[in-house]
Amino acid sequence: MLSFDDYAKSSASENNREDLASKGSAALSDTSHGAAPAAAPGGLSQPVVDSSTAVMDFSPVSAPKGEKISSVTVAPALSGGTKPVPSPSVVVPTAAGGGPGVTGVEDIDFKASRINVDDKRIINCRADLNQLVPFKYEWAWQKYLDACANHWMPQEISMSRDIALWKDPNGLSDEERTIIKRNLGFFSTADSLVANNLVLAMYRHITNPECRQYLLRQAFEEAVHTHAYQYVVESLGLDEGEIFNMYREIPSIHAKDVFELQFTRELSDPNFMTGTEENDRRFLRNLIGFYIIMEGIFFYVGFVQMLSFGRQNKMTGASEQFQYIMRDESMHLNFGIDLINQIKIENPHLWTPEFEKEIIDLIKEGVELEYNYAVDTMSRGVLGLNVEMFSEYLKFIANRRCRQIGLPEQYPGAKNPFPWMSEMIDLKKEKNFFETRVIDYQTGGALAWD
Repeated sequence: MLSFDDYAKSSASENNREDLASKGSAALSDTSHGAAPAAAPGGLSQPVVDSSTAVMDFSPVSAPKGEKISSVTVAPALSGGTKPVPSPSVVVPTAAGGGPGVTGVEDIDFKASRINVDDKRIINCRADLNQLVPFKYEWAWQKYLDACANHWMPQEISMSRDIALWKDPNGLSDEERTIIKRNLGFFSTADSLVANNLVLAMYRHITNPECRQYLLRQAFEEAVHTHAYQYVVESLGLDEGEIFNMYREIPSIHAKDVFELQFTRELSDPNFMTGTEENDRRFLRNLIGFYIIMEGIFFYVGFVQMLSFGRQNKMTGASEQFQYIMRDESMHLNFGIDLINQIKIENPHLWTPEFEKEIIDLIKEGVELEYNYAVDTMSRGVLGLNVEMFSEYLKFIANRRCRQIGLPEQYPGAKNPFPWMSEMIDLKKEKNFFETRVIDYQTGGALAWD
């Protein structure tokens, strides 16, 4: 069984580690599946499917030390500012003449030649974007297939026990009720912000069809998650205005969302286009802001808190939905890590020491914002949790995220204070989960109940 925090480990074995200066760094991808990585055309290794106003510092800020960070073979920046080079076997096509790539709505050139797989690339590609095959990034297609196989819907999960407990005046403490409402308030708009970033900012700049295919599935899953929060709010009879407007009323939630909105605003500008070194780096910064910080750090306090209810046999329906959401978000994170690392391979000049420092500063700010959220949601210990544990946990998570994109750890010696999270990610065959009697969760059918 895989750990949530180790969900970012690739099935690529330690024996496959190569000299980073020549081969790049391989994957610690966040997945629950154990398939071996497939070989990709052009020599790329393929990842396995198994993750108050904020004040921003926009100054340039260093380059990554290499290690196994993603199933994609990464070429990190070397010490002394030396720029990395891809493995000699990696074919890195460039957009003819520089500039942005295709969007998919260009004129259809009648009798144009067929696509060569080596012409494909993640950004700034000029190959026809409307032809899904031939695949170059089979890891992206496999992630799409696995996401489809993990399909679920909120109404499949019974909320009857949650409703009874919520209505019982002695069922939950005031602190426990605050935790539930705060997390519903944060997540209900956070997933909408992620979906907005996918649809309004990110999608049009990705010039690879198999990666776009996964993004479409991810956008649907963000909608399912928002549906789940609405289902819980409606089932418990909560004040919808109070929950969904929290990101404009609760400072700790507002600060996290303001932090993330900056990335979407920059890329959704109709005048923004990739194709220059500066803009390509801004795009990479957006990917890190949403995949590494939002989905890889900002969701973790809430996941631990909501799953802690289920461990104590409380709010089992809501906890089960959050476990499914956590599984989905871990796959999103895994895809994002591989996407970031593939862009690094194809555009090694983007990953400068100054840019590495900028990303490290953003991650550190994200850790501080998420810690403030933990303090806000639980001013004192509850559910066997306390803010000191979350401080350690966030540092542990941040170290993992840094390693996954080729950055050095920022919090030496940080440990995982929640080892029980190891049991919470694999839902393929889960029996009597939180006593809700899920019979099976196999390849994508609805949950079955007796």
